[in-house]
Amino acid sequence: MNLGDILHEDTIEPDLRAATRWEAIDELIDVLVTRGKIKPEHRDQIAAVVKKRENSMSTGIGFGIGIPHASTDLIYDVIGAFGRSRAGVQFDALDNQPVKLVMLFLVPQGQFQKHLHTLANIAKLLHNKDFRQALENAPDAAAMMRIIKNPQGPF
Repeated sequence: MNLGDILHEDTIEPDLRAATRWEAIDELIDVLVTRGKIKPEHRDQIAAVVKKRENSMSTGIGFGIGIPHASTDLIYDVIGAFGRSRAGVQFDALDNQPVKLVMLFLVPQGQFQKHLHTLANIAKLLHNKDFRQALENAPDAAAMMRIIKNPQGPF
């Protein structure tokens, strides 16, 4: 799955308030609950699964990118939320730099190939410096979604 298949304008938070990776994960899970992508009664279980995965190794992959993700049997399709922090989030990233772009995604339990394919596609896309800069400079969620839908540019 591609980023444009997972996200919608209403699952993009252009002004994350989080200061830490844990706060960013909670904030993005709350976006998914608010938008009806996660049932409210499943919120804490899903947060625990994502945080357990994150505890094993930070998904702060460098270049200002964090990609927290997990598999769960509480969803039936790949879902995600995207956040941008202008100040940067302390994410324990591989390069020890703050994360400005956070892509949280969840995959249904047992869909290992889809999970790996989705993660690879997101990481590849976010490694494109022009794409990242366009997202960082976009004025709002609508503009960010247009960039995500047209990842080849022009930026």
